Amino acid sequence: MQEPRVVTYPVHEVFASLQGEGLFCGRPQVFVRLEGCPLRCAWCDTPHTWSLPARDAAPRGAPPEGEAGLERAWSSAREVAGRVEALDPGGRRAVSLTGGEPLMWPGLALELRGLLPERRLHLETAGAFPESLERVLPAVDHVSFDHKLPADLAAPVPLEPPAFLDPPADFEAAPRDEAEWRATRRRVLGLLSHGDACAKLVVAGGRRSLDYAPILDDHAEFAPELPVVLQPATPRRGVEAPEGALLLELLAAAEARDLDARVLPQLHVHLGLR
Repeated sequence: MQEPRVVTYPVHEVFASLQGEGLFCGRPQVFVRLEGCPLRCAWCDTPHTWSLPARDAAPRGAPPEGEAGLERAWSSAREVAGRVEALDPGGRRAVSLTGGEPLMWPGLALELRGLLPERRLHLETAGAFPESLERVLPAVDHVSFDHKLPADLAAPVPLEPPAFLDPPADFEAAPRDEAEWRATRRRVLGLLSHGDACAKLVVAGGRRSLDYAPILDDHAEFAPELPVVLQPATPRRGVEAPEGALLLELLAAAEARDLDARVLPQLHVHLGLR
């Protein structure tokens, strides 16, 4: 009898820390960071995860006590679940799937649901892949997605599925222009409108509150009850933090649309954590 194929996923790292963004900011969690993302956000804080690891990248065996393990490796869901349990033996912490873009690999969320049935499973996503999101929604307990301002995006760089994957990967295409982003945003908001979820709106310096009006309008129309976190961009790679006045203007604009909005910076960055 032929053995079932073991699917592997590009794991950048598995580690324990506190959540630095969104509605669960400050909560201890275990993070599973995946590799691979076609988007090119100006303020991205993990550009080192855009590409995929080499074919021969594989788990290096049991890591030293206190270390995360599975760094930059093609790993099975069972190996990932094992590291989660090793980092949090009590099973109290939620598991946050992040990236990169975890929706490039929806199978991992579906597998981890069965392997970690007692844990909350959280998804952090760019909100660019609605078909994959719809597929994993039954498996996750919370979704935190990013609203994307088109002016903050360079053209996407399509991610080529590695030929050695078995079974082969089939990546969903990323939005390419403002019209496609708006259509995608509306679909994602519709999918999450009545679920356990939140949206983050990263606000960079040099922008105007009017620049974000189409995003807030769509949010108010398609998911009016969904909380939105205004997240000041952390200065990096030429991107500046916004002035406080802009954040206050955006809060007022969100309030005018009856949205549940708040301002939260990246807490883990301010605390010097990963």
